[in-house]
Amino acid sequence: MYSELLQPTRIGSWHLRTRIAMAPMTRGFACDAKGTVDEAVVAYYQRRAHDGIGLIITEGITPSPRGKGTFGVPGLFTKEQANAWRKVTEAVHEEGGTIVAQLWHVGRLTHPDLTGGHAPLAPSSLRAEGLVHRLRKPYAIPEAMTLGEIREVVLQYEQAARHAVDAGFDGVEIHGAHGYLIDQFASEITNRRTDCYGTGRTGRLLFMKEILAAVGEVIGMDRLIYRFSELKDDLPDYRWLEPEEEINAYLEASREVGLRVLHPSTNTFLQPISGGLTLHELVRKRWDGTLIGVGGLSPSSATDAIQSGVIDLAAFGRPLLANPDFVQRLRTGMPLVSYDSAIHLKHLL
Repeated sequence: MYSELLQPTRIGSWHLRTRIAMAPMTRGFACDAKGTVDEAVVAYYQRRAHDGIGLIITEGITPSPRGKGTFGVPGLFTKEQANAWRKVTEAVHEEGGTIVAQLWHVGRLTHPDLTGGHAPLAPSSLRAEGLVHRLRKPYAIPEAMTLGEIREVVLQYEQAARHAVDAGFDGVEIHGAHGYLIDQFASEITNRRTDCYGTGRTGRLLFMKEILAAVGEVIGMDRLIYRFSELKDDLPDYRWLEPEEEINAYLEASREVGLRVLHPSTNTFLQPISGGLTLHELVRKRWDGTLIGVGGLSPSSATDAIQSGVIDLAAFGRPLLANPDFVQRLRTGMPLVSYDSAIHLKHLL
């Protein structure tokens, strides 16, 4: 029934056992003091690899202490953190799996209590509305980044990519979606700069391009994924005024740096956003590279999207929390367990 979803495939340099990806999900397993992962994280990812997931994308990993947006976020900015992640990648590889590290800098969506007393960084000094995840304090007023600080963050991403290589990751995903730092630069709402990083769509995407180029030089463009979205976590009513123009700008920037894999992110995969077409359909119209689909997919809707050519891989989140044996259930026809946050956030393994 799900033969398209369950078949092996080759994406760039990756030979994947299935077209199923594990979506990045913030689990907060790390030790707060050092941002290192432990044996619980090893077991968590190893079990999904044992099941036969094609591509595992980790929870968000911060490339910098100032990029941390909640408790328990792991890092890749020290050798100690990289050494701890090596246990995860070795366990995944022992099971025949493929795993990439998602690098995630939250920008203004944090608080000094989480960043060692430092103010958040952002393209412009505009405070976000709402409360910090789990900390439940209002977001702090961010510092508008200087050109030197922009360069420093690009170098932090580059260093985190080197640590990802040292840790044995098969690739890297750059989180540029949902209102976090890279997305803050990309948006006219949060970026009021008048320099080269804030002039029109091209300027607002310059920060993204510099990070992709730096990380791609380390990891290889065929091992790099970029995630972008229309939706922003701190601006629930925000929508692109010109969706196709915005998408075209992302695609042009991606081509300019040689990117090959995109992960457009949305909460509802089948929801049209312009001209009756969904986010992924709009991207596919102008992108012949690899597309990862995500957003409340079911095995049936994912299979349909792969068969129609809209996406190449299907990412699942909550179903993989509720069903560590997700792939085997699809293969054998066993029903899936429904996700229940009261149960599955406490018993993740």
